Amino acid sequence: MLAMGFRSPVRRSTLADANEGRDWRIWADLAALFIKRARKLYCNDSFGVDLDNTVYALDATTIDLCLTLFPWAPFRSTKAAVKLHTLLDLRGNIPTFIHISDGKVHDVNVLDMLAIEAGAFYIMDRGYLDFSRLFTLHQAGAFFVTRAKRNMNAHRLYSAPTD
Repeated sequence: MLAMGFRSPVRRSTLADANEGRDWRIWADLAALFIKRARKLYCNDSFGVDLDNTVYALDATTIDLCLTLFPWAPFRSTKAAVKLHTLLDLRGNIPTFIHISDGKVHDVNVLDMLAIEAGAFYIMDRGYLDFSRLFTLHQAGAFFVTRAKRNMNAHRLYSAPTD
């Protein structure tokens, strides 16, 4: 820090005040740059499956907040929350997409925000089961793996030959 001209440590509040006036998109761009660099480092790593395609895991988690401190994020009558949606590249465990939404947003809605990569596999839980959205992945040339819901009424029309 001395070599950069700082005579004493920068206080956290000073840094917070300085960042308050900055546009948040600069940090999003910086994060995207770091993610791009990190993916290049791990693109040839094995992750236990003999597959050349990119494999992503998509999931969301709800982060509970105190309603009195975060009144802008109502979730239930006595609770506030935000939801963190993450698309993780399993080769290197690097997040390639992160979206923070209102806690009430359904997981499946994030499928509309993804830039689908042709040839990639998307693994997700049953919260993402929406046939029209999954058909969009199919049309983009991607593959998906998800669990069926218990009340799903489906019948096999045909079986494809296997190797």
